[in-house]
Amino acid sequence: MKLHPRNAELHAALKRRILVLDGAMGTMIQRHKLSEADYRGERFADWPHDLQGNNDLLVLTQPDLIRDIHRAYLEAGADLIETNTFNAQQISMADYHMESLSYEMNVAAARLAREAADEAPNLLVAVALLAEVGPLRLAREAADAVATPERPRFVVGSIGPTNRTASISPDVNDPGKRNVTFQQLVDAYLEQARALAEGGVDMLMIETIFDTLNAKAAIFACETFFEECGVRYPVIISGTITDASGRTLSGQVAEAFWASVRHAQPLAIGFNCALGGKEMRPYVAELSRLSDSLISCYPNAGLPNAFGEYDEQPEETAEIIRGFAEDGLVNIVGGCCGTSPDHIAAMARAVEGIAPRVPAVHVPVMRLSGLEPLTVTPELGFVNVGERTNVTGSAAFRKLIKEGDYTAALTVARQQVEAGAQVIDVNMDEGMLDGVEAMQTFLKLIASEPDISRVPVMIDSSKWAVIEAGLQCVQGKPIVNSISMKEGIEPFLHQARLCRRYGAAVVVMAFDEEGQADTLERRKVICRRAYDLLVNEVGFPPEDIIFDPNVFAVATGIEAHNRYGLDFIEATEWIRQNLPHCHISGGVSNVSFSFRGNNLVREAIHSVFLYHAIQRGMDFGIVNAGVLPVYSDLPAELRDGIEDVILFRREDAGERMLDIASRFQGGGAGAKQTMDESWRELPVGERITHALVKGIDGHVEADTEELRAEIAARGGRPIEVIEGPLMSGMNVVGDLFGAGKMFLPQVVKSARVMKKAVAYLIPFIEAEKQPGDVAQAKGKILMATVKGDVHDIGKNIVGVVLQCNNYDVVDMGVMVPGQKILDAAREHKADIIGLSGLITPSLDEMVNLAKEMQRQGFTIPLLIGGATTSRAHTAVKIDKAYEGPVIWVKDASRSVPVAAALLSAEQKPKLLADTQAEYDQIRERHGNKDRQQKFVTLAAARDNRTPLDWAGYVPPRPRMLVQQAKDVCQGPACDHHHEHATQFVKTFRDYPLAELRDYIDWQPFFIGWELKGRYPDLLNNPASGETARKLFADANAMLDQIIAEKWITASGVIGLFPANQVDDDDIEIYSDETRAEVKARLCNLRQQSEHRAGVPHRSLGDFVAPKASGLRDYVGAFAVTTGLGADERVKAFKAAHDDYNAILLESLADRLAEAFAERLHQRVRKEFWGYQPDEHLDNAALIDEKYLGIRPAPGYAACPEHTEKATLWQLLDVEANAGITLTESMAMWPGASVSGWYYSHPESQYFVVGRCNREQVEDYARRKGWTLAEAEKWLAPNLGYEPED
Repeated sequence: MKLHPRNAELHAALKRRILVLDGAMGTMIQRHKLSEADYRGERFADWPHDLQGNNDLLVLTQPDLIRDIHRAYLEAGADLIETNTFNAQQISMADYHMESLSYEMNVAAARLAREAADEAPNLLVAVALLAEVGPLRLAREAADAVATPERPRFVVGSIGPTNRTASISPDVNDPGKRNVTFQQLVDAYLEQARALAEGGVDMLMIETIFDTLNAKAAIFACETFFEECGVRYPVIISGTITDASGRTLSGQVAEAFWASVRHAQPLAIGFNCALGGKEMRPYVAELSRLSDSLISCYPNAGLPNAFGEYDEQPEETAEIIRGFAEDGLVNIVGGCCGTSPDHIAAMARAVEGIAPRVPAVHVPVMRLSGLEPLTVTPELGFVNVGERTNVTGSAAFRKLIKEGDYTAALTVARQQVEAGAQVIDVNMDEGMLDGVEAMQTFLKLIASEPDISRVPVMIDSSKWAVIEAGLQCVQGKPIVNSISMKEGIEPFLHQARLCRRYGAAVVVMAFDEEGQADTLERRKVICRRAYDLLVNEVGFPPEDIIFDPNVFAVATGIEAHNRYGLDFIEATEWIRQNLPHCHISGGVSNVSFSFRGNNLVREAIHSVFLYHAIQRGMDFGIVNAGVLPVYSDLPAELRDGIEDVILFRREDAGERMLDIASRFQGGGAGAKQTMDESWRELPVGERITHALVKGIDGHVEADTEELRAEIAARGGRPIEVIEGPLMSGMNVVGDLFGAGKMFLPQVVKSARVMKKAVAYLIPFIEAEKQPGDVAQAKGKILMATVKGDVHDIGKNIVGVVLQCNNYDVVDMGVMVPGQKILDAAREHKADIIGLSGLITPSLDEMVNLAKEMQRQGFTIPLLIGGATTSRAHTAVKIDKAYEGPVIWVKDASRSVPVAAALLSAEQKPKLLADTQAEYDQIRERHGNKDRQQKFVTLAAARDNRTPLDWAGYVPPRPRMLVQQAKDVCQGPACDHHHEHATQFVKTFRDYPLAELRDYIDWQPFFIGWELKGRYPDLLNNPASGETARKLFADANAMLDQIIAEKWITASGVIGLFPANQVDDDDIEIYSDETRAEVKARLCNLRQQSEHRAGVPHRSLGDFVAPKASGLRDYVGAFAVTTGLGADERVKAFKAAHDDYNAILLESLADRLAEAFAERLHQRVRKEFWGYQPDEHLDNAALIDEKYLGIRPAPGYAACPEHTEKATLWQLLDVEANAGITLTESMAMWPGASVSGWYYSHPESQYFVVGRCNREQVEDYARRKGWTLAEAEKWLAPNLGYEPED
């Protein structure tokens, strides 16, 4: 293929000096303030659609204006001028219904630039390859007008990104959706390239790349065009780093971007747009360090101000660019949005006389990429290719894909990456699958998961159509697995050229027309032949070739197979010595196929095989590293036997290996432990006690029947089984629990055994019930979670403990109205009422119920418990409302002695006297505290707000919105096409529970079960460690079931909204990014008690940029649940008398909900808001809140007022999007739910509002539109004064 006629002239100029590209076309056009009529001109006066803003059309309707802009830049010193064709391709022109004019626009634009360049003395006109085809002639004319032999001017054909993205979904709630295909992009770009060439450009520039897959389509189109015309044009590739995250809009870092596009062999690569020179420098420096191409850089004129205008003056920009040049970073410089001829003139002066950058020396190493790079150097060692996303190799993955469960399939991919896979192999070759559709669907979904797509993909198929479909979905540099010569040379070369054009590395199988290479010599011949064809005929970089010399099964008993292992290893060594720079891979699992069914031996064979193959040069392998034993840890007999086979060290190696393998079967970590059944030899009474103490329910019905029959034989009644051996056993349980020798999980298991035994006996008891029989319970306790509250795990545990101690418990459930509780207490003749609640409004419900008990003449004791309750609140509020005994119960272990004392004539007086004395002291302290606590005025508190410097702060714009708008630069001075974000809410339905499992914080789980100590240390506590370990094992076993059988569903929703702080404390949330309409208002409270000097009075509003600052800030919201389906399972367990598993499931659902909140917040920081894309924190660091930003929850410390949840529900439409409802007290149902706000400011922090005085409460009531009484009701726990009745 010939080079472009001006190629030598261009290279000579670039070698002499730094060349100057022109500045912003759009900025200059905007200065003319063109009307709709100006855009239309005469030709399009009657066009049925609006045309204002279609800058590319001006090459046809206002050619003189465009030519003058070209000339202005040329006169300023530009060597390269771009055609006005940034959007002049069919896809972007569809917005104006002008697709048919795109070719004409590009030709005209190129010719205009050509004329201007050729007129100019010593100037180069650069035609930037964007997405436009009209202004070429204009650019050509302008360049030609100023060019001289001493200083030629070049025209650059501008090819823009289009207004669509190939690897980003246009719908935030449908990540696999696309609004353009790779082929549509190729077609549009190919037409544009042809037209630009016809108009006379000297080179093409693929610019402002925010989605690398779009750029790869443009490269594909250019390479297709070069092949058509037989001429290779120089190509400049310019990406766009969208913000301080250092990534493109589609998520790639600079090095990954370079790896993805370097197959284009660009004249230059660089960055433009979105950032000013200061912000762009580190990314340009990164490319300069890596690239063996030249480097271009044309930044915006700084960052836009609050009005979207660019304030950076020409000399400021030029000084930054001069720094680039002096440090040897650049070869081509210019300007993007906000720059003008004055900026270009200043740049030209700044770089004059400075030597251009010398490109980095080409090093032949494989550079793969996903969102992040993978450079395959000898230092990297063996590259582990994850095997579990392969339908031919993983039955579980195949089942998920065939069932269309791509969400769970993504979890498999994520687990592969987390387990250390550096590349993931994706294979969809299954007879019942549409391989093309499955491959594209899965790869599109992977693209929306940065945790997965950060690594490169191996596109694996025996069908070329499936491979090509996959190549059209991957923005990074993938590996194709595989191509071969088995169908002949021409198909092999055709596929290889296409792989090169798509920018992929290749696995080459050792096949030819005669079949597989199965000997050492055949492997050498085929691999040499393929290498020569690829490197010499196709021009394939040898470092991008991976040979697979065929791994075959060993120890098959067939003599011809004896050298299979050794031949592969020796072929590996030969290839590395004789075929420079290439790599070796193989399907490792094939080698052990003769021993299928014996995983222990198969894994050992893989370990030995890899040990020797890697030493000889194998550096890739598809293997499950998680189950690979360490070579040196293998038993010597097994290792030696395997090596005899692999290395063919003896003729009888295979036969001996079969014998050795028979002695190494089973065992290992998966072997089941044998239960100690010796207790089954004990007398039946002792067996039942043992079963109760140990919580073993496997034999309970048989043992209970044996006891019933034994008692019946001596004339006894079934009830005596309960009153005798069962209660004796439970007394042992109670004594051990009271002595601290049994722990709550064990007690709950004991209750399960007891309940099942009683359930078995009930029919016998009912059949022979006699008049006068009465229950022998110690007392009847009625328990309920109060109205508006849905949390009952703690209540359920207390109920079980009381039942274990022979109390009759009536559990009324959750959200029980006060009068219903009192009616039931009378109906059941309750001896005690127990109330539970978690949220703060429940405290008021408890006070109200105490008042009703007093009014209605109750005298029975009232027990108070739950996470939000306290001894202080009980003493100050509840006890004062009811003259009967009111006792606060800290936890389940205290419930039994308290109940026993209340129902004992001897113990009750002392308990009540001690309690009242304690309550009196608390009330006195509380009264003194109210009198002593000092508050600052609200104005003073606001003056002492969190000290944040908004002057130097740029609020991070959510990536989720930027990807919709695609406005990588902002404001009226921006050259580029803008969309508008329309979706601010993203839903997550049926979120993978397996993924959430890794984010569980186990500490609260053990606290809930009253096992003290810090996790994981408590698992080894000498006293309770055994119990904790059993509970932990039970929890994980249930988690396995929950996930495998989908017992519960995780559902969530997030929103990211434009927002600003207003009126000191509140936050306005806007309907869209125009910020013209207020959608909601978040009302916040401020700390008001006196602080020591230097400590601010914080409010959540402090962490959002004030509206008056002009900064465009954002706030997020979320709601998640893992409780959908849990209630039905819990009821089923209870119906089966299995409180242990009922409570365990509730506990796990609660933990999973918190894990869901943790995981989503992580994804918001890294993906959806994207202000911490490179965060790498383990679960311990997440639990310790080491991340930037906060997620405070309404009803808790920083925003204690619960009705703000209603605003959150309205913003996110939570009930419709996540299935979570709010009770009248603002509790969430299902109970395993979490909601809150997201704040991104790096100095945002959690804090406690604490108490407020009447001044702030009145102000809050005003802001909420409430009466003072309403505000005092909802802020009761935060009142720093006693409200008037």
